[in-house]
Amino acid sequence: MKAVLARRHGPPESLVVEEVDAMHAGPGEVIVRVHTSAVNFPDTLIIENKYQFKPALPFSPGGEVAGTIGQVGAGVEGFAVGDRVIAVCGWGGFAEEVRTVPAKLVRLPEGIDMEAAAALVITYGTSHYALKDRAAIQPGETLLVLGAAGGTGISAVELGKLMGARVIAAASTDEKLALCRAHGADDTINYATEDLRERIKALTGGRGVDVVYDPVGGSYTEPALRSMAWRGRYLVIGFTAGEIPKPALNLVLLKGCAIVGVFYGGFAQAEPARYEAFMKELVGLLAQGRIKPAITARFPLEEAALALRLVADRKATGKIMLTTALGRSAR
Repeated sequence: MKAVLARRHGPPESLVVEEVDAMHAGPGEVIVRVHTSAVNFPDTLIIENKYQFKPALPFSPGGEVAGTIGQVGAGVEGFAVGDRVIAVCGWGGFAEEVRTVPAKLVRLPEGIDMEAAAALVITYGTSHYALKDRAAIQPGETLLVLGAAGGTGISAVELGKLMGARVIAAASTDEKLALCRAHGADDTINYATEDLRERIKALTGGRGVDVVYDPVGGSYTEPALRSMAWRGRYLVIGFTAGEIPKPALNLVLLKGCAIVGVFYGGFAQAEPARYEAFMKELVGLLAQGRIKPAITARFPLEEAALALRLVADRKATGKIMLTTALGRSAR
């Protein structure tokens, strides 16, 4: 089978595409035949050994895929060859097959597009957990989404609207902001040309925002934190800007607000039953057409490095997908 491999840690251009031996399911394992893989920011970190999880070399990046089960190992119950699934594998997904375990599979009902399914878990799962659980966002509250045109950002815009919030989307270009408006943003801020804090003040009548969703970090954190309303919640999602900010804690005191960490992978491990319930809810929203992942680019598996470079350079909008030969033949 074909696989994209990191044989050494490095940038996307260091990846290689090779033919490797087909996989075989051991006891308790399943082999998923990959149709499509989502490209996510953590993939750019894991290949440089900068992520929380550090697989041994060589390995394939790729944390979420959609496909069909090709093999079932001894002792596996509840899944069979041919079942349509999403695999939340962590890594290994940029290949024509991935080995995983039943606990990392999400059953995919008929009628749901494989691409949309593969784009669901890491971005929408993170945003769903962040807004519903960590922020407990309420109808009528105001949500500010930084980096709003990225995969996680667009999912936060959509889910925030579904939860009844007024959504302010902030991004770096007018083109990106147009995408945000198309996915439900009520107001937008171009933080490359506008003063973020002053624009938030104008849009909220000086009150500030109830929830900040921040996957960016860097220089945007302090002005966003200064723009919190009383009892606001600042959601720390990630640091695509590269810099981990060090906010002044006196701001938290004066605002009466909370800085809340969002580690979706940790949630899945620590609270598996609740994670499963959240996933069922998300799959239901996808099946009902109430959420629609913004897939803006597709690359063949062999061009994974090009796709990762777009994400690493923060030039991507929405979701970028990789398709295998199996996935292309099925479309």
